[in-house]
Amino acid sequence: MLAVNDLFYLAAPTVASLFREDVALWLDRNEVRYIPKIKLTGESGYDHLFDFVIPKSRVKPERILKAINNPNRTNAEAVTFAWLDTRKVRPPESQAYVFLNDSERAPSGSVIEALQQYELRPVPGSERENVKQELAA
Repeated sequence: MLAVNDLFYLAAPTVASLFREDVALWLDRNEVRYIPKIKLTGESGYDHLFDFVIPKSRVKPERILKAINNPNRTNAEAVTFAWLDTRKVRPPESQAYVFLNDSERAPSGSVIEALQQYELRPVPGSERENVKQELAA
């Protein structure tokens, strides 16, 4: 029974939460200041929950981050809508980053291209060191 109970920790919401926590730990280790779990209201009036917001600094604009555990079309569409809706009421120089969990498999090219098409910056988890300087400033 204990072994079966342990499987509940591998349920989708738990794994997604673990990926989000992994991103938070990475931000902390790299001394990136952020506000966790922030809800922003879009032009539509809908509220959108983003995992992290890095406030504007003297040299960088506001950066909004979303961690996607399962980077598929549905999740890409959801984060794209949230960004497009929210972007209209945020400062025009705001940027969006989407951290993609690639520990099990690489995200498809179509997901990455779709995010890029709408000016979201896809960041596979294994490549997050490439954006460390952009986020830390």
